[in-house]
Amino acid sequence: VQLVESGGGLVQPGGSLRLSCAASEFTFSRLVMSWYRQAPGKERELVAVIGRAGGSINYAESVKGRFTISRDNAKNTVYLQMNSLKPEDTAVYYCRASGYVDAWGQGTQVTVSS
Repeated sequence: VQLVESGGGLVQPGGSLRLSCAASEFTFSRLVMSWYRQAPGKERELVAVIGRAGGSINYAESVKGRFTISRDNAKNTVYLQMNSLKPEDTAVYYCRASGYVDAWGQGTQVTVSS
């Protein structure tokens, strides 16, 4: 499984970004998908996870109410809609596929700054 993230960038506090992660895997629907992030000098942390059929969604407390994870199994893609962004959301964001494989994307930088 290869995962390619996109959608990162520089945004002002309070702004929004939508990350995408495309998987090169025709059995995408068998995979649990998640988003992680890693800020400079910090450990990688789980941001959100979504089950195979789009249920079983969970979020880190720090992003609840602001971020939304979703997936489109027909497009082999998982998304992370990020609203009301804060400077502390600045990090490299990674998607991960779990199940019969354990695969990570290369990461996409999100910078929240005025």
